[in-house]
Amino acid sequence: MIKMNYYFYWFYSMLFFFFFFFFFFLLFLFNNYSLFLEWKIFSINSFGIYYILYFDWMSLLFISLVLFISSMVILYSSDYMGLYTYSSNRFLFLVILFIFSMALMIISPNLLSILLGWDGLGMISYCLVIYYNSMSSYLSGMITCLTNRLGDIGLLISICWLMSYGSWHFMFYLDYYSESIFYMLIISSFTKSAQIPFSSWLPAAMAAPTPVSSLVHSSTLVTAGVYLLIRFFNQLNFNNMYMLFISLLTMFMSSFCANYEFDLKKIIALSTLSQLGLMMSSLFLGMVDLSFFHLLTHAIFKSLLFLCAGIMIYYMNNNQDIRMMGLISNFLPFTTSCFNISSLALSGFPFLSGFYSKDIIVELMSMNFINFFIFSMFYICLGLTCCYSIRLFYYSLIYKNKHFSLCLVFENFFYMSYSIFVLSFFSIFFGCMMLWLISLDLNYIMIPFWLKLSSLIFVIIGGVLGIELFLMNSYVFNFYYYLFTNMWFMYSYSYYLYSGFYNFSNNYSLCINWGEYYGGSGISYYLLKISNLFQNYMLGNMKMFLVSFMVWFIIFI
Repeated sequence: MIKMNYYFYWFYSMLFFFFFFFFFFLLFLFNNYSLFLEWKIFSINSFGIYYILYFDWMSLLFISLVLFISSMVILYSSDYMGLYTYSSNRFLFLVILFIFSMALMIISPNLLSILLGWDGLGMISYCLVIYYNSMSSYLSGMITCLTNRLGDIGLLISICWLMSYGSWHFMFYLDYYSESIFYMLIISSFTKSAQIPFSSWLPAAMAAPTPVSSLVHSSTLVTAGVYLLIRFFNQLNFNNMYMLFISLLTMFMSSFCANYEFDLKKIIALSTLSQLGLMMSSLFLGMVDLSFFHLLTHAIFKSLLFLCAGIMIYYMNNNQDIRMMGLISNFLPFTTSCFNISSLALSGFPFLSGFYSKDIIVELMSMNFINFFIFSMFYICLGLTCCYSIRLFYYSLIYKNKHFSLCLVFENFFYMSYSIFVLSFFSIFFGCMMLWLISLDLNYIMIPFWLKLSSLIFVIIGGVLGIELFLMNSYVFNFYYYLFTNMWFMYSYSYYLYSGFYNFSNNYSLCINWGEYYGGSGISYYLLKISNLFQNYMLGNMKMFLVSFMVWFIIFI
């Protein structure tokens, strides 16, 4: 049997379109081109509805990066998803639709056409999260879908608000918008990029297959909100201290919680959340180009991190507990090497991809006139990021082995290994290549020598704390464990807020209450009961007449 023929077809197609868009990115960048395509669908009086495509170096670079990561993920999935069956075929086409929705969102400067890709991402992400048929996957998908729909309200209000301008082409009216429109768009972006208080859906989306997690958390769903704000930020300097505080708090919370988590995929999801907080905070400090640059470098090493984690989980017979990962490097030497390359790039280790974006962001933040709280929070979060990266490094390489009965015999994943090899190469060299290639809007950086070394010092301190975390008193660790593994109790008000009101009996769990009792099944059940009641009246059932007689008799007495 030919394995995954559709997977290879789409892999080569994505790779071809990656080279196609990357060529035009170079052409548009060096010649300073922009291409604006407009298709008039119909008009109502003086108000026209258009479909717009806008190509510049930023959109072409981002879409080429999405296609490159997608090609590696599809090749990886050809091994990961098993034999060619109906289920794997359905998975592939859901991934293709997901990529297509992200591409629509990237190249659209029109809020109405952005909504097509925006809602497509939300709907298909729900289908992918519930891919494994279980109650926990169903609940995770419902939380993901409802939280994203909550943020879509802001986008819909902005669309209605812009009707007074006579057009939804937001790039033509950036200097004339009211702040209310931007607040609505920020709410939409915060839900899509999982900022506080909408952070609980991001670890819940880990119920999806690992290739989907790699695609979602690197360059598609969670980065859509950041990319939308980058597009809207054009020369507005929308500096807001409250939004900066929320993004910093998200970065701090996720970095701290990752040090208390033992689920491998949840640790990587929380690391994604911390990097999204870094992108948002740099954006609200006015560093738009650097936020976009970090978005690109983060997409490369985060996709590699998830793909390596998928091989480890596959090797350990679907076990995700990092306490069982000890000395896994003896059995998966190539995979753990790539895994630790991506972990070090995430922590900002010098001269890897993550270093070039994070170091410039921290240095420019140090040059700004900001208060000491924001200054210290940046450096603390930088150290905490290195702390959980070294913690993962310790568990995968040094910690004692506990998984002999779980693991497979050898490392024989050709297509998966090829994917992570290519991504490992770019995790090392992509940052410096992009820094030399694209023209970032940078000022001359001049800071004291001790401030220049402070970022490296905090990275080293975070690494030492990551090792010392294992020597901590177990009572002290357990005292804070419940607080930090629940993301400051954000799981509680997302999952269990209504359990006291809606659990009418022990037979109904909260999952069934949300999805079935108050959904289509509950409505159809009560409609059927009402129709049976009226049918008994129409057929002249003697019992119904007797009940009616007793009711009226009691009323008159």
